[in-house]
Amino acid sequence: MANTSAICNSFKQEVLVATHNFTASTGNTFKLALFDSSATLGASTTAYATSEEITGTGYTAGGKTLTSVTPVLDSSTAVCDFGDVSWTSSTFTANACLIYNSSASNKAVCSVAFGGDKSVSSGTFTIQFPGAAATTAIVRIA
Repeated sequence: MANTSAICNSFKQEVLVATHNFTASTGNTFKLALFDSSATLGASTTAYATSEEITGTGYTAGGKTLTSVTPVLDSSTAVCDFGDVSWTSSTFTANACLIYNSSASNKAVCSVAFGGDKSVSSGTFTIQFPGAAATTAIVRIA
């Protein structure tokens, strides 16, 4: 089974019971972990797990902490953004990532499939987030 891009179904329910707080300075800690092509990330993913997480120079299990930007409304859509994240002096291959809430039992937020393997060799691997707008934000509720 392949990795797919999706807001995790469990996250949708968890938002309604206040499990996740994206407020920049006082909210939860969100992380981004990288996975290989054998992973099966998608809408049914409920939590971060190390199975099929990548290994390689410059990468640490669990991924990196994201810098959250307090959610805002763009017209009638709530949007959330994160600062770009990079791994420097790295050598590895990744196929997808999972954003998860490390403050709340590593509960999954969303998965992002890269559309194929992406590799870095003794360089910098960067995840660049789209703008916080109704049609582009990585996390949006319409």
